[in-house]
Amino acid sequence: MKTTQRIRKWNQAVHRDLGYFFAAMTVIYALSGIALNHMKDWDPNYHITQEDVRVKPFEQEGFTRDMALAMLEPLGEEDNYKNHYFPEAGILKIFLDGGSLTVDAEAGEGLLEHARRRAVFFEVNYLHYNTPRNLWTWFSDIFAGALVIMAISGLFILKGNKGITGRGAWLTAAGLIIPAVFLLLYL
Repeated sequence: MKTTQRIRKWNQAVHRDLGYFFAAMTVIYALSGIALNHMKDWDPNYHITQEDVRVKPFEQEGFTRDMALAMLEPLGEEDNYKNHYFPEAGILKIFLDGGSLTVDAEAGEGLLEHARRRAVFFEVNYLHYNTPRNLWTWFSDIFAGALVIMAISGLFILKGNKGITGRGAWLTAAGLIIPAVFLLLYL
């Protein structure tokens, strides 16, 4: 077998095996990347619901935990109480397990918010943010290196007019030009 044939077979095997091994990581980072690209449009980690509520008006002076629990009882939130404080005069903020309640003491008008983790997106973002650290950082770095190897080895999978010396050259050039144009426009 010629040296170029051996290199080609080795290149294909490396590209294929890295692709199989890192398929799940590619999906994780792709989903998380899409979510993070649209953070101004939505919270990719939590689904937040808001509900306008009314409570009996109250005095800020001498407000206690027991008063907060009594306020939460008709809302079915008394078991979720964590803490409370007044971030500004006449505005009560009650922290709940999985949400919060903000109330205007004088008007008795409030906003009850609940935050639920988004299925799949919370987990993939957790990994993409590199939250676990240590071994995960090493694994993520290895994945990033593997992506570079897969991108380069992928250039040489096909031969002839569909490979890097033909159609592949044009597509590769287009793939380089597009990010370069965006850098020139926005940097």
